[in-house]
Amino acid sequence: MSVIELKPVRERILDAAAERYYAEGIRAVSADKLIAAAHVSKVTFYRHFPSKDDLVAAYLEAAAAAEVAAVTEARAEHVGDPAAVLRWYASMVGGTACRPGFRGCPFINAAAELPHDDHPGRVVIDRHRRWLTGQVGELLAELGVERPATRAEQLMMLRDGAMVSGYLGHAPEEVAASLVAAGRAIIGR
Repeated sequence: MSVIELKPVRERILDAAAERYYAEGIRAVSADKLIAAAHVSKVTFYRHFPSKDDLVAAYLEAAAAAEVAAVTEARAEHVGDPAAVLRWYASMVGGTACRPGFRGCPFINAAAELPHDDHPGRVVIDRHRRWLTGQVGELLAELGVERPATRAEQLMMLRDGAMVSGYLGHAPEEVAASLVAAGRAIIGR
């Protein structure tokens, strides 16, 4: 029995979707490709995910859950030091954006392919974006930064640009350092 066959079916399908959607794009990946990659039958596939929209939303929920867990852990490790959490996030973005196989932010990529606000995937993207921006706003408020919600939005724009910069070939430490420097300029520290 192979390792892939040891995983629960739903997890195998989600793993296949995460890999293919990220590498090729949501619209480019058919159910047949995912069925083959997950080693499941069509009946089994559709029992777990009745529609492609359901699978896209689950894929994005899994990506959001991973980022929520990482940010939550960083905040727990750096209680009382919001600047350390922001530096950690900048370093994480730099490292992620510069790793081999990086093809951009999965949420931004998916948003570009899902133009309708009521698509289940867009709902996940919007909810996660609000959560992440809220986390940044809370950290900025802890730092005593004026207009933390506005500054958080600006830092999210920098994050998005850093992702593109890393994708275009800059070194992780360069992306992280630039993100920190630009972030300091925005928050005035």
